[in-house]
Amino acid sequence: MFKLQENQTNVKTEILAGITTFLTMVYIVIVNPIILSDAGVPFEQVFTATIIAAVVGTLWMALAANYPIAVAPGMGLNAYFAYSVVGTHGNITYQTAFAAVFISGIIFIILSLTPFRKKLIEAIPENLKHGITAGIGLFIAFIGLRLTGIITSHPTNLVGLGDLHSPSAFLALIGLAITLILMTLKVNGAMFIGMIATGAIAFFTGQLSFDEGFVSLPKLPEGLMVVNPITALGDVIQHGLYAVVFSFLLVTIFDTTGTMIGVAQQAGLMKGKTMPRARQALLADSIAKTVGAMVGTSPTSAYIESSAGVAAGGRTGLTTVTVSILFIISAFFGPLVGAVSGISAITAPALIIVGSLMMGSISHIKWDELDEAFPAFLIILSMPLTSSIATGIALGFISYPIMKIVKGKWREVHPLVYLFAVLFFYQIAFLPH
Repeated sequence: MFKLQENQTNVKTEILAGITTFLTMVYIVIVNPIILSDAGVPFEQVFTATIIAAVVGTLWMALAANYPIAVAPGMGLNAYFAYSVVGTHGNITYQTAFAAVFISGIIFIILSLTPFRKKLIEAIPENLKHGITAGIGLFIAFIGLRLTGIITSHPTNLVGLGDLHSPSAFLALIGLAITLILMTLKVNGAMFIGMIATGAIAFFTGQLSFDEGFVSLPKLPEGLMVVNPITALGDVIQHGLYAVVFSFLLVTIFDTTGTMIGVAQQAGLMKGKTMPRARQALLADSIAKTVGAMVGTSPTSAYIESSAGVAAGGRTGLTTVTVSILFIISAFFGPLVGAVSGISAITAPALIIVGSLMMGSISHIKWDELDEAFPAFLIILSMPLTSSIATGIALGFISYPIMKIVKGKWREVHPLVYLFAVLFFYQIAFLPH
């Protein structure tokens, strides 16, 4: 089924690769519920939903596409959901925000089945894509610093350095140092091991306790968040969440496509410039995103951490079947994760480090061409300063065609970009944000 011999691998190698991938990305089971609980979503709901979305997407990737690429709720978009969408746009609730995620998932499924997805990806300028990735990285790193008190609000400068002697900030800095050392030494699962080490320090210093035990049956206390697609679409229209839906869709498409191609290239699975079974692979993410919204989690994405499993020899879907099984097992450790969730310093280093890794995209921006560089810079700058991924994307899409027109290069801009620019301008100028 997995064509192990054809891909020059074996069962033992694939299982070890799956364990490696799981250890590098299991931090999302802890981090995602913490971030979304800040939006008011019950912790247990997000914990179970995170695992359901990861298992659905990863198993589809394994059985339908036969790729060693794992899928789970993505970093960055969870922060956008919690800190930029919920409570804004007319004080929308997290239930309404999940409706927006659901609709974007449905659109993603449709696009995955049509050639339009390819046209959309080709239409968006590369420098804007890199700017979006870097901007999200800066945004989530800023959140990690703020949650632990390393950075605090300032009456004059808006932000300033916090009290580094406070237990939260001090613990976060220790956790950051431990995790960075492990990553520098290329230890597999460095972020997860760093969380365990930080948690152990918190436990022995009295900051962490396990009053609810360690193991329990997984549950969804609020049931399904989205049941009726028509109702979900009505919520999006009523609250004018078009830019939110587009942002969820755009970032997911770029992130997932880029990650899949990168991991497939590393594994030697590309056929020239094409990715075999690309439709099935994209459906894995789009279906996981839709199911995830129904049960209560933010958009999913293919995980670049899958490259760790590929480096360990993973070449087929057996790697991702192993990842899925380990996610299912982790579902029974909700109380343990719940106890850790109360200490932001345990998970903040992961946010900061993931942010730094995403910032690497700025090296691909053409900084010597102002008409290419400035729109990307505007995206990177505005995302953390406005606490909105959608606003950053909008400003980039508005400024890009304007600068190209002034430069006399208006023919280089795809018609879709002009359309997006007009829509984003209308959203920023006339709709609540």
